[in-house]
Amino acid sequence: MTDKVTKTDAEWQAQLSPEEYYVTREKGTERAFSGKYHNATEPGTYSCVCCGQDLFDSNEKFESGTGWPSYWQPVEPGAVITEEDRSFGMLRTEVMCAKCDAHLGHVFPDGPPPTGLRYCINSLSLTKRARD
Repeated sequence: MTDKVTKTDAEWQAQLSPEEYYVTREKGTERAFSGKYHNATEPGTYSCVCCGQDLFDSNEKFESGTGWPSYWQPVEPGAVITEEDRSFGMLRTEVMCAKCDAHLGHVFPDGPPPTGLRYCINSLSLTKRARD
């Protein structure tokens, strides 16, 4: 992984839409079934909306029925980092971009083989690049 990207809140706010800022910098969540990628099926790579780091590939995307894009693994092991999230009286595992610490969503242990994981990711935290 390359060097960390750090910016002030004002710099992030100037770069991102208000909705993207809310999700990625304030750890928000978009409404289920509202995101542009929740049911996307076209081949491509999903990258961080904040810093452009590749995070997930369409080959690892699956339909979870939850209303958010779901993946069974990141594009590479170091692309994302996780930490415990005890907000809203729940214990969850938060997923963040390893390069800029953007909040992406959460990972749950109820996904398909081979990992058994479900990375439940906000569309607003992603951009998509079509496969060449």
